[in-house]
Amino acid sequence: MACLTICKFALIKNPKNKAHNLVIRTSTEMDKETFIPRAVFCFFLMVLIVNNHAAVVDVKTKGAKGDGKTDDGPVIMNAWKVACGGPPPSSLLIPPGTYFAAPIQLKGPCKGPIEIKATGATIKAPPEVAKFKTDGWIEIEGVDKLTMTGGNYDGQGQATWKSNNCASTGVCKLPANIRLTNCKNAVVKDLTSTNSKFFHMNILGCDNSNLDHITINAPGTSLNTDGIHIGRLNGINITNTNIKTGDDCISFGDGSKNVHIEKVTCGPGHGISIGSLGRYPGELPVQGIWIKNCTITGTDNGLRIKSWPAGTPGTASDMHFEDIIMQKVGNPILVDQEYCPSGKCEKGPSKTKLSNVSFRKIKGSSTTKVAVKLICSPGTCQNFEVADINLQGPGGPATSECKNIKPKVVGQVVPPACP
Repeated sequence: MACLTICKFALIKNPKNKAHNLVIRTSTEMDKETFIPRAVFCFFLMVLIVNNHAAVVDVKTKGAKGDGKTDDGPVIMNAWKVACGGPPPSSLLIPPGTYFAAPIQLKGPCKGPIEIKATGATIKAPPEVAKFKTDGWIEIEGVDKLTMTGGNYDGQGQATWKSNNCASTGVCKLPANIRLTNCKNAVVKDLTSTNSKFFHMNILGCDNSNLDHITINAPGTSLNTDGIHIGRLNGINITNTNIKTGDDCISFGDGSKNVHIEKVTCGPGHGISIGSLGRYPGELPVQGIWIKNCTITGTDNGLRIKSWPAGTPGTASDMHFEDIIMQKVGNPILVDQEYCPSGKCEKGPSKTKLSNVSFRKIKGSSTTKVAVKLICSPGTCQNFEVADINLQGPGGPATSECKNIKPKVVGQVVPPACP
């Protein structure tokens, strides 16, 4: 009724039929002669009012200092609560500047779509590992339709790398720079992660998500700093991304399904890795991985599938690698079912079954004499294809090495696969 009371006008022709004018009408006249029905007009007016009142919460107005020294973490978390509980779509705005923030936990669900906009901002983590009691520095959980735009998230992990003993102990109690858990339909774009103490981005359970124009920066000597690690999700696209780090550029844990990766540059680092798989009980299948049109440069490995010897049963299927350029890469194509980084593993064949795997249109240079290495356990590798491969070794032709596998060969394959 309030809306109908406001809407007491209509657009009508003037008596001389020369122009259209906006004139004030009474309620009685409106009932007799209306060009735009009141209900339609009021509907759009109400939509306009709601949109104009969408919540934009600026952390500076909530008390953030942005001086690079004061801990703005509590302010950011309080501002998040306001934005998350405000009318959708809402935004948490971190204006340009340098912010220092201790661990941040942002929890959903929110009332609707929400964006964290940090374009032009640098957010720095405490350098001391003792400040962290959880698995992430920026942790976001249970938020549907989350968008993260811009920002440089600096984990200040240099001191941590020097004391990192994850490889020898197998235990890593270190925080990822950004950890998203159960955030369905997430969009992360134009964001930079720098010098993480552990994984740069850990994306778990975030179905139907998109990562675009992500930049990962850490030196090749930074230990256990996987660029993007994903797991236990169905549907994710990673595109137009540049990763320089000290571990896997992109790694896939168990339960990764329907993953599309395109236009990614990787290096330095350890390449793009599926696994390691078969280490823990209850691992979920990996299925539907498409990696294409990527460039890998100066990495220890190129395209790698790895599973532990013995271990627990599992499957990984429908994995396809296509149109990949290798530039001075060690082990450009590697399937390793004897993966044991510590050298202290249970003996026995891997229980991870690999099927429907293809390597197509892969070319470039290898720093190792063996450019194609397919090491399988008995009966675990089925329906493999290598097609149109051209990889040159250091100073001459490369070779291949195979165990318990005879892949289908299509087109010209250099070096010859499993001769």
